[in-house]
Amino acid sequence: MAVVGLTGGIATGKSTVSTLFKSRQIPVIDADVLAREVVQPGAKGLTQIVACFGSEVLFPDGTLDRKKLGAIIFNNEVKRKKLNSIIHPAVSRAILWNVFLCWLRGEKLCVVDVPLLIEGGLWKWMGKVVVVYCSADIQLQRLMTRDNSSREDASARLNSQLPIAQKVEYADIVLDNSGTVQDLEQQVRLCLMKLERIAGWSWRLSWLFPPFAIVSMLWTLGWRSVKRSRRQSRGPFKGI
Repeated sequence: MAVVGLTGGIATGKSTVSTLFKSRQIPVIDADVLAREVVQPGAKGLTQIVACFGSEVLFPDGTLDRKKLGAIIFNNEVKRKKLNSIIHPAVSRAILWNVFLCWLRGEKLCVVDVPLLIEGGLWKWMGKVVVVYCSADIQLQRLMTRDNSSREDASARLNSQLPIAQKVEYADIVLDNSGTVQDLEQQVRLCLMKLERIAGWSWRLSWLFPPFAIVSMLWTLGWRSVKRSRRQSRGPFKGI
């Protein structure tokens, strides 16, 4: 099974691409959804958060008060890292479990939608990485329009993230969302055709013969490391 990592920057159109994949019956594992699930009442993640930050981060009904938790970790690097050390492993485990379920169902490929795919290092575990890109100027304008924010506020949010140009350096496929929705739909269609060709027949072998899937995963990890080193010295990627 081809495991495809999908990422992008704020306001580049990653969510639109994720929706387009879903509309074509491609299973999409959404890390944002999983991040909410791992802190639901009764979940281990929420128990760890309460143990670390206290019961004041909970609403009376026992659910997580994200705003209060955000205020606690705001401008506090130590507490932010502590929170990430709780959330990120829990989300990673949930992603792995959902990928396994896709494999168990005999899916040809699945898409893992992760905003921080590059920053968190999960890109290393993906068979292919797809980055949704648009120019920095377009990204800024879209963010200002979407959130009705000032140029200064929008710029500050963008500057707090890894620049989209740097994310592109990790990509196997770049979807350029600088144009119209119709242009993007065409790119997604071509992207899907390419991914299905890459999956080829080996996905059936991995499903029928699990040791092959393990060998394939180990090969992917080694190949990723070598490919990343080569691409750093070669420059930016081309799109579809």
